[in-house]
Amino acid sequence: MRIPFRFAPRSKWGNPWPVVLLLAITLLALAMASSIGAVPISWRDWLTPLHGENTGNSYVLWELRLPRTLLALLAGGMLGVAGALAQGLFRNPLADPGLLGVNSGAACAAALTIVFADSLPWAWPTGLRPWLLPLAAFVGALLVCFTLDRVARWITPGSIAGLLLTGIALNAIAVAVLGLCTYLSTDEQLRSLSFWTLGSLAGAGWAIVGVALVMLLLATWQIRKLARAMNALALGEAAAAHVGVEVETLRARTILMVALLVGATVAWCGMISFISLIAPHLVRTLHGSDQRRVLPLSIVFGGLLLLIADTLARTLATPAEIPVGIFTALLGGPFFLMLLNQTRERIG
Repeated sequence: MRIPFRFAPRSKWGNPWPVVLLLAITLLALAMASSIGAVPISWRDWLTPLHGENTGNSYVLWELRLPRTLLALLAGGMLGVAGALAQGLFRNPLADPGLLGVNSGAACAAALTIVFADSLPWAWPTGLRPWLLPLAAFVGALLVCFTLDRVARWITPGSIAGLLLTGIALNAIAVAVLGLCTYLSTDEQLRSLSFWTLGSLAGAGWAIVGVALVMLLLATWQIRKLARAMNALALGEAAAAHVGVEVETLRARTILMVALLVGATVAWCGMISFISLIAPHLVRTLHGSDQRRVLPLSIVFGGLLLLIADTLARTLATPAEIPVGIFTALLGGPFFLMLLNQTRERIG
């Protein structure tokens, strides 16, 4: 007879002030990111819409910069929790969706849609065209997630190195398809493909922010149900099944969430790497490895990291803008090498 799983009492956050301080820093970073840039913003511009005049600097703030900073917070939060879910599922702190090929799979599907959607024998309804790209990116991320899970279990069951090598192989296939799409694309399609490969939040708008907010709220509601089971999964699949966790159901739900979050982020922002690797690691360093803390705090840390990265990317070379994907890769590469070094020292 299976015993219903009860890993531990409800999460005890202990001293709440570090979490309050983190949220305060995030709000401060949001206000600063919205105020600095090529066009200076004053406190009067924040109040201008109350008087019915949304022009000039106020228009830049409310229609361009504020949606972008909010999208940075939301997209970073989705990447952060996706990374935490992937690391918890594979029981590996190096299991980043980008390193495992999930980002590349989403971008690959988006590239195929950009290049070949108009040549299909049927025409997509005009009202559905804005959602075609996010849907394609989600399907691509989902296929990579399931392929990674099945192939790694079949070829190298239980091997962390095998998991990463499988992800590298899937990355290579996706990059090859991206290269083919680049070769076959027109000039206009090539400019769109450059957006996906370099990453940018310049296309932010209030509609995208609203959809991203709904998705992140749904993900937050779901992780409350997954956190306890993922704590048990950290002890191994056999131990988790012994205490009543439906491992296959948990695996399928987690893969679906990772694919949905990563696919939507790639569809709106392009390929942004390493946020999903760095954010959960920082949370575990500061607050321990309890998934009831790691999962929600990864949302905050991921959003803060991407907000800072995007702010630096658009202000360091003003009036030019550095693609945020390049910026996060430059910062995340050394961080990943540091993680590898720490892993080597623990193994001895």
